[in-house]
Amino acid sequence: MVGPLIRSLISTTRKATSLSSHLKPITHPRATRAFSTATAAAAAAATAPGGALDPNRLRNVAVIAHVDHGKTTLMDRLLRQCGADIPHERALDSNQLEKERGITIASKITSIPWKEHELNMVDTPGHADFGGEVERVIGMVEGAILVVDAGEGPLAQTKFVLAKALRNKELRLILVMNKVDRPSVSEERCDEVESSVFDLFADLGATEEQLEFPVLYASAKEGWASLTYTKNPPDDAKNMSQLLDAIVKSVPPPTASLDEPFQMLVSMIAKDDYVGRILTGRIISGVVRLGDKVHALRQAGPEDVKGVIHADSEDDKGVVKIEEGRIVKLRKNKGMVSFDVESAGAGDIISLAGLKIPSIGHTIANVEVITALKPVELDPATISMTFGVNDSPLAGLDGTQLTGGKIGDRLFAEAETNLAINVKQDIAETYIVEGRGELQLGILLENMRREKFELCVSPPKVKYEFENGSKLEPIEEVTVVVNEEHVGLVMEALSHRRAEITEMGPAEGESGRTKMKLTCPTRGLIGYRSVFSSDTRGTGFMHSAYLRYEKYRGPLGNVRKGVLVSCARGTVTAYALISLEPRGTLFVSPGAEAYDGMIVGEHTRDTDLDVNPVRNKALTNIRSAGNDENVKLSPPRRMTLEEAIGYVASDELIEVTPHNIRLRKKYLDSNKRKTMSKKPKE
Repeated sequence: MVGPLIRSLISTTRKATSLSSHLKPITHPRATRAFSTATAAAAAAATAPGGALDPNRLRNVAVIAHVDHGKTTLMDRLLRQCGADIPHERALDSNQLEKERGITIASKITSIPWKEHELNMVDTPGHADFGGEVERVIGMVEGAILVVDAGEGPLAQTKFVLAKALRNKELRLILVMNKVDRPSVSEERCDEVESSVFDLFADLGATEEQLEFPVLYASAKEGWASLTYTKNPPDDAKNMSQLLDAIVKSVPPPTASLDEPFQMLVSMIAKDDYVGRILTGRIISGVVRLGDKVHALRQAGPEDVKGVIHADSEDDKGVVKIEEGRIVKLRKNKGMVSFDVESAGAGDIISLAGLKIPSIGHTIANVEVITALKPVELDPATISMTFGVNDSPLAGLDGTQLTGGKIGDRLFAEAETNLAINVKQDIAETYIVEGRGELQLGILLENMRREKFELCVSPPKVKYEFENGSKLEPIEEVTVVVNEEHVGLVMEALSHRRAEITEMGPAEGESGRTKMKLTCPTRGLIGYRSVFSSDTRGTGFMHSAYLRYEKYRGPLGNVRKGVLVSCARGTVTAYALISLEPRGTLFVSPGAEAYDGMIVGEHTRDTDLDVNPVRNKALTNIRSAGNDENVKLSPPRRMTLEEAIGYVASDELIEVTPHNIRLRKKYLDSNKRKTMSKKPKE
C-alpha cells in the first residue's frame, strides 16, 4: 500500500537556480552568511578522505510534476527551511521568460544541507514540450518527488513526466499531494487521488519497490508537509522537516566508489565568458580535483571510420576520443549560492570547466579510462519548422542579426545545449528546426527576438513515420475540464481536429463542470489553445502530452477561415479599415506599415480576399456635413508568438522581428500565389 513517505520527498527537489546563473557566484553577504552556517556541520560530517563527500551522505532527487501543481513554490520552502536566503517567490525560475510566463523552461540543479546529509535537488519543467529536460537529468538521481495537486489529481502531463522517471527501474519515488489546504480538498478526495496515482504507477510498469511509495500531504503556499492528512498542523510542525526526513529515509544513496577512476556523464552545458564551456553532470565514479588531466569520450557512430580508440567486441562500434585537457574550474551550487571547490567525488553533481568541445551525452574521465558511458535516450521530435532570412519589404528596420549565417550559428548553438531540439541546414540559408511542440519552438523564437534577430518562420509541420506501408502520426493525450454549457462547442471543434473521446464524466469536486479525456493528433492541436480559451470564455482547462505514434487519421476538417491580404504597400489608414471591418477581424491598426502579401485580418468566409488597407480619402474642395466625423474602429486582434505559430496556414509565414510579429503569404506577388495554388498540396 502506498505509504506516507512520498509527501516528504516531493518538496525536496523543487526548483534549483538555472545553470547559467549558477556559473556566476551570488555573493550577497546575507545569503552567504545564512547558508554557510547551515552547511558547515553537514559538510564536516559528510567529508570523506580526499576532500570529496562521502557518497552515503548524499541524496540525489528530482522534482517532477504537472504544470502549476506547485513544485516551484515547494522548492522555495525547502530552500528557506535549510537556511537559504530567497530574494523573491519562485526564486529558481531565474530566466526572464520563466518569470514572465510563470513556468519552468530549463532544468536546474542546487543542493541543500539537511542534518548530516547533503541533498542534490534537480528541478524539472512540467510542460510536455520540455520533456527533453526531464529525460536528460533523470539519470543523475536515485529518487524523485512527484507533486500532484490534491484537488485536480494526476493529469496528462503528470503521466508524461512520471513515465520518464519510471524508465529508471532503480528510481524511488515519493508522492506529495500539494494544496490540501484548499476548502474543496477532503481526506476522501486525497484517498481517491492516491488510488489514481497508484493505478498510474502500475499502468506505467513500476516495479514492486516503486509501488511502495510514501505519501505526504503538503501546502507549499503555507510552507508545511505532513505524513498524515491535515489541513492545519500544529505551529511547531508547520515546516518541511517531515518531507526532508522522508527524502533521506526513502531515497538510497548513490552506489558509487571513490577509489575507481573518475568518470562523469555530461547532462547540462552552459557558457562562461571567462572559462568557456561549463559541463554539469553526476560523477559516476572516482574523485576529480582542480588541475587533473582528463579527456572527453563518446560512443562511436556509423560515420566514425577513423578515430576509434577502443571496442569491447566486434558488435561494439567503439569509443571516440574528442578532446584532452585539464580541469581549470570546479563549481558547486548550494541554495541560491554558487561557489568554487577544490575537489568532488562519486555520487555528487558538479560543474567543471577546461574542455571546449564536449556536449551533452559525452563522458569526461581520467586519461586512463577508455570506455564511454551510455548516453541518454530521448523521445523523437514530433514537429518541425523552417527558419529563414526575413525577405519582406520591411526587413532590417528592427533587428541587427539579419543574415542566414548568424541565424544558423544561433540555432546550432541552441541544439548543442538542448538535446530535444534538432537543427538541419536546408536550401537557401534556411534551417529546419525539429522540436516537441509549438510552445518549445515559440520560446526559442522569443529568445531570438530579444537578441535582435529578424527571421521568417514557416508553420509547424508534423513529423510522420511509415511502417509496413502505413502512414503514422504522433497522437497526444488530452485532458479537458469545461463548464457544461461549453461541452458541445468544444466537442464539435475537436471532432474537426480528429479527436476521439476515451472518457467523459463530471469533474471531481466541481459542480457544473465536465471532464473529458481524448486522444488527438498533434497536428489537430496546433493553434487550438487560443480557440479553446475563446470558446470557453477563459473558464476552460486543457492540457496535453505526447502519447504515441498511431495510424494517420485523415485530413482535418474546417479549422480556420480565409484571410484578408494586403495588395498595396504603405501606412494603414483608418479610412480604409472602416470599410474592411465588415469583411472580417482586423489584425492591424491605423498607422501600422503594410505591404503586398501581408495578412491584415481574418476573412468572414473560407476564401482569401485581397484588400487595400492603405487607401486614403480623396481630397476635394467641397465640404460636406459628414466630412470631419470621427472614425471609430474595433480594437484589432493582437496575436502572441505562440498564437501566430498555431494560426498560419501552409502557404503562409510569420515575420518575427524584435518589435513586431506579422503574418504574410509565402509568395508576396498575387500572380505567383495563384500559380502556386493550382499545384497539388503535400
